[in-house]
Amino acid sequence: MLVPVKHLSQRLMDPQSPMEYCFIRLAACLLSILLLWLGVTSYNVFKAHCRSWNRSSVSMPSQEPLKPQKTSKAANTVPSIDHCELKSSVNDSHGKLRRVQPSVGLLTIMALIAICGLLLWGHLPSALSLQSGLQYIAGFSSQAPSSTDLQEFFQLYQPILLHSSGDGTCNVEMLLMDHVFGVSYGAPFVGDYEPPNCEFDTVRINLTVTSRGKQYDRLALMYLGDNEVFRTSTAEPTVNGIVWTYIKEMSHYNSLWKNPQKLIFDLGNIINDVYTGSFNATLTAHFSMGQNVKTADMVLPISAKKSASNSSSAFQLPTDNTTVMYEIPAAASRAVVSISACGQSEEEFWWSNVFSEDTQDFESTVGGLYGYTPFREVQLYIDGILAGLVWPFPIIFTGGVAPGFWRPVVGTDAFDLRQPEIDISPFLPMIQDGKEHSFEIRVTGLDISANGSATFSNTVGSYWVVTGNIFIYIDNDSLASKATITRDKKAPTVDAPLPVFSVTRNLVHNETGGNDSLSYSVVVERVFSATSSLYSWSQTLSFSNHGLLNQQGYSQVNRQLTSGNNTITELGDIPVSNSVAYQYPLVANATYGITSNGMTIHSWMKRGLDFEATGGLGISTYTLTSGPSYLHTSQSGMAKYKSITGGKSSSWGDTVNMFASQMNGQSYHRYVHAVNGTVVHDTDLKYKASSSSSQNHEDTGRGSVRAIIGKGPGTLVN
Repeated sequence: MLVPVKHLSQRLMDPQSPMEYCFIRLAACLLSILLLWLGVTSYNVFKAHCRSWNRSSVSMPSQEPLKPQKTSKAANTVPSIDHCELKSSVNDSHGKLRRVQPSVGLLTIMALIAICGLLLWGHLPSALSLQSGLQYIAGFSSQAPSSTDLQEFFQLYQPILLHSSGDGTCNVEMLLMDHVFGVSYGAPFVGDYEPPNCEFDTVRINLTVTSRGKQYDRLALMYLGDNEVFRTSTAEPTVNGIVWTYIKEMSHYNSLWKNPQKLIFDLGNIINDVYTGSFNATLTAHFSMGQNVKTADMVLPISAKKSASNSSSAFQLPTDNTTVMYEIPAAASRAVVSISACGQSEEEFWWSNVFSEDTQDFESTVGGLYGYTPFREVQLYIDGILAGLVWPFPIIFTGGVAPGFWRPVVGTDAFDLRQPEIDISPFLPMIQDGKEHSFEIRVTGLDISANGSATFSNTVGSYWVVTGNIFIYIDNDSLASKATITRDKKAPTVDAPLPVFSVTRNLVHNETGGNDSLSYSVVVERVFSATSSLYSWSQTLSFSNHGLLNQQGYSQVNRQLTSGNNTITELGDIPVSNSVAYQYPLVANATYGITSNGMTIHSWMKRGLDFEATGGLGISTYTLTSGPSYLHTSQSGMAKYKSITGGKSSSWGDTVNMFASQMNGQSYHRYVHAVNGTVVHDTDLKYKASSSSSQNHEDTGRGSVRAIIGKGPGTLVN
């Protein structure tokens, strides 16, 4: 069972629990009824005594005692009351008086009032702050609306069953978290996880979130100890409220799930008089047996390791030093590093950035831009030696470019950010010497010199959120582990030539000498390989981005394509290879305007994520499955945004979403067309297209157009 670290008294004082809200209302109503009942009964008793005193000559019939009240055996339940048993003190129909015995009835009523009073007293802080808490801190979540009130948001992905089919020896569902993220920056949910009392090899989680009000999209990271195991983001809520559910395969972290862990879920959020939406998140896990897929024996974190202080363990680059030290066991036969990295703030839309020398080109019209070019490379180093590369997918969160794009279908991978992998098995002979070795993650952009040549900047803007995991597979009897024990502990042969860069830039001035347009392009090609006597890891990568800002910076379009092929080969008489080929196409345009009355955005985009994988060792953190798989997904459409100075803002959109995949031997296809927040066509008949028809799509009213599309400074909220 997972027990929150916060004291129970703190939870009772939290006015944001829907169950607590209903309980307070029920107890308050019951107490009011009992008080009214007590007043009426007391009045009747008083009258009866007066009449009995004045009419002492009236003979009194015999009276049977009141029947005892029937009470429920359930704990913490208020006894039920049979109103037919509590008869009036005066029988008006016959005009006869019956002497009542007020002690039993009154004492019973007083006991019930005392019980309600005590129960309400335990929730007094919640009751006192109920109205303000609901309106200000808890926003939508504590009002506990019915599910029919909420619009369903969703990400297109191949569904997996939370309850997997197994041999039946283990079938356990566990509540991991039920928490409201209101004012939660620097205050993550923290709980203690205990494994179920059965053998399992399959773990899947269900994250369900509800929200109502105005709020930005928020990044969220889940940890088991110091290991990040899940990175997600929130949808931007509406005034009427939204809900989303995501089910994720988590069996590749079995070595962590099989031991007690501190579970940390970090979702930083703010609540004030403008941003009112809290996020009510419920996280459950299901454990079963029968998948029989090989998973890593150890998972070592490349992180800041702050779980001991109940904090997030993510690095922030470029400020943090990401170096960690580990001694790798001699019995390790394979090792794979997964990397989780995404840009925030100045780096959230890195793919739209310009050359550093051009960040002030349109300062007088749209403000400053962000630099280091639109190219980013994530690098893994082992003992200072380059071990592999990641060219990141251009993730767009639900507030990106224009919010109308992502309602109710969120951006690709917005609910589950993939973790690309680097196979470091060629480095095992070097790092299995019984000594500690360093692992480091870096993120870099480009510097462009005056003569037009490009070099690595070795830094980026602020900031990237970065962690990694080292998946180690142990096999004491494997040929690989025996070979590492007997042969020389030498480094692999690393072939890492510098990339081939091609850049262009053209700044056009208008008749008055001001800057009118800027066109630029960056093309990068790179190869990498690391080879030992047993394994070879190779990568071929290609990148291009062509950007144009015109209308004095008020319009920008970027056309980008990232593609690559990663291959791990087990050498021998008959080499065996596994590979993943991928590409990330992206075209995004935004034309925006600023007037004294407000601001507008007119935007269109087309983007995709494609890969084809042969499979490999265990469950991939990139393909999210084991064995062969492929994915083809695309999103295209147009959106508008309008904000009135000192007033409301709103966004509309028309998007087409296509998804085709195959994993675990099963194919899945889905096509969704959404217009202005309403699904007008969906090939998945399970989705109710009418669920979004009555929603109010007012937005958060951001401080500047540049801020909302991530291309320049504005009133940014963390």
